[in-house]
Amino acid sequence: MKDIEVKVGQKFPLTIKRLGINGEGIGYFKRKITFVPDALPGEVVLTQVTKVNQRYLEGKVLKVRERAPERTNPPCPVFFLCGGCQLQHMTYDAQLNFKQQIIIDSLEKYAGHVKPGAVKPTIGMQKPFRYRSKNQFPVEKSGRKIRAGLYKEQSNTLIDLDECIVQDKRTMETTQAVKVIMSELNIDVAKNVNKDEGVRSIMTRVAKHSDDIQVILVSTTRDLKKLDLLTERIMRIPNVVSFGLNINDDRDLLLGEETVILDGQQTIHETLGDTEHEVTADSAFPINIEQAEVLYTTIFEAADLSGSENVADLFCGAGGSSLKLAQKACQVRGADFNDQEIINATYSAAENNIDNVLFETGEPVDKLEQWIEDGFFPDVILINPNRSGLTSDEIDAIIEIKPAVFIYISRNPSTLAKDLAHLTRAFTVEYIQPVDMFPQTTQVEAVVKLTRKKRL
Repeated sequence: MKDIEVKVGQKFPLTIKRLGINGEGIGYFKRKITFVPDALPGEVVLTQVTKVNQRYLEGKVLKVRERAPERTNPPCPVFFLCGGCQLQHMTYDAQLNFKQQIIIDSLEKYAGHVKPGAVKPTIGMQKPFRYRSKNQFPVEKSGRKIRAGLYKEQSNTLIDLDECIVQDKRTMETTQAVKVIMSELNIDVAKNVNKDEGVRSIMTRVAKHSDDIQVILVSTTRDLKKLDLLTERIMRIPNVVSFGLNINDDRDLLLGEETVILDGQQTIHETLGDTEHEVTADSAFPINIEQAEVLYTTIFEAADLSGSENVADLFCGAGGSSLKLAQKACQVRGADFNDQEIINATYSAAENNIDNVLFETGEPVDKLEQWIEDGFFPDVILINPNRSGLTSDEIDAIIEIKPAVFIYISRNPSTLAKDLAHLTRAFTVEYIQPVDMFPQTTQVEAVVKLTRKKRL
């Protein structure tokens, strides 16, 4: 079939058939797949082409001619500019259905033998706004005024945010105060890391239950001008108990390896379910505390412990799931690459008087094999990899060990489905439970319970 002639700027009506994994509407213009952000299934939209590729088209909505019942007016005034959220134009029930469906679609594509019925409805929030306890906004200068916010989608244009309705209000109020102080002191900003020295971003984290607030400025240098005065004024912001610098001159990293606390506490105190935690500036501690409690409870239920089991928690982070499982396990061991996270986890175990856990730094699967050699054989293995999923070595190790229960925490439906295609040689998928950790976005986490197949 001869390829169709389409030009950038061309307009045409398009019927949207489904949503893509990034929340974009998908339709077909003369049989060529067309991706249109902010369009919903069942809608007919007047589309203008923004990109032409040999295999697909990209477009934008000029007008919604036929509106889907799931469409709602996004409450954020910059939703159609900002790239932070993707789904505010959908009702929340529709968002939850979408997150369940993208897992089903991924299974159909990569692991068709796993039945769609294994995917449970997504667990959502009663109030799906104001849930983020941490922000990190890049900064730039306009004269002396400091601007901070998020970049317009697929651009270098910074949207100066005074408000963000998915952020805890306290983080936004604190960030606004920091912007004013930096403006008044004319603090240097490094918009171009290769040329400038100064602050790159403002990071603010609030503890949901203690109200402790920590402010970290990500800077190319620790020698900021007027740093003493800056420190003094930031520490006077209500509830700020910790202020420091993260030194980072690598343009590809959000945070550098070195964080220096200049005044106040080294950590902020947070409560997550039944456990107390001291959270450091560079910790990957959950930023949706309410849903983290739901996630850990879901993991606990999947483990179905009787009290006699050994549990291995791989990529354990700050140890939240390990400490939850320790409530009913015989012994729990956790491993992670990040030495600071292991220190945090160990400290939290001691603070909560939990003595049946051991945390160690190292490559998690290597640690697992070492534990087995030492006589610690896990009945339950929990693994929580990053969005790239499991490596082939990790999959092979899990299949060889064959624990009675294997719990996989996924952050990416596509890599989850690809991994399950291999893991199901040794395990049966009991169920997949999606949990909405980041409402208004396309991100979804899932707790997958797998059980060992009968040995031949």
